[in-house]
Amino acid sequence: MLGNDSFFINRIIKIMEFELTLQIAAVLFAVALVAGFIDSIAGGGGLLTIPALMWAGLPPTVALGTNKLQACGGSFFASLYFVRKGLVDLESVKLALICAFIGAALGTVLVQLVDTKVLELMLPFLILAIGCYFLFSKKISEDDRHQVLTPTAFAFTAALGVGLYDGFFGPGTGSFFALAFVSLAGFGLAKATAHAKLLNFSTNIASLIFFALGGKVIWLLGLVMLAGQAIGATLGSRLVVTKGTKIIKPLVVTMSLAMSFKLLATQYQLF
Repeated sequence: MLGNDSFFINRIIKIMEFELTLQIAAVLFAVALVAGFIDSIAGGGGLLTIPALMWAGLPPTVALGTNKLQACGGSFFASLYFVRKGLVDLESVKLALICAFIGAALGTVLVQLVDTKVLELMLPFLILAIGCYFLFSKKISEDDRHQVLTPTAFAFTAALGVGLYDGFFGPGTGSFFALAFVSLAGFGLAKATAHAKLLNFSTNIASLIFFALGGKVIWLLGLVMLAGQAIGATLGSRLVVTKGTKIIKPLVVTMSLAMSFKLLATQYQLF
């Protein structure tokens, strides 16, 4: 018991030692703004925010927890904009929202119990495959197509599965959701992006709850970044509505390549 108490005390001390200066707040606000803009269109904003939080001196788990708080801001404001513009049918995705939330909660618990090495090895190639699909598939357009799964089947398979992945690991969640909506639900790209962001908000909330219960969130810093995310997400969401496939497709492909490269570079210590 004493060893466990010492472990948690050391964690708390590390968090308390973190000092939020005006300079750090300004840099992280700007990073969150850019990340929110990218996230609302293509996902992958965590490539910017998580390294920035660790640069600021946060332990990895605290960086992940605080990142979930600021990510909630971006996904919420992007979702709100899409709902107001009529791109989201809330009634049809209620069950998917619930399943995504449950999946993320289970994933957050599961990641603490199992080895993630296999997923780490596979993930760069899975994300690269998403980029290739968006680049080469002729199915990608603004128009809705024939759906493969009913809303109920989609909720219990794609929504639950991607939600589980987000709680378990996380990178590229928005892209996975968008891919599922395009390929399985038959959505056009702008509509898929809007619904993906709504489900991503659900998974962010679920993960945030568990990180908060574990004391791994620095609330003031997270709220500063949340404000930046809100601005960036709103700007990015407007481009989704006005530009559609013209802006989404190139950015999804670019972010997929960037995420794959970043994950491979980390695995093989290229830098």
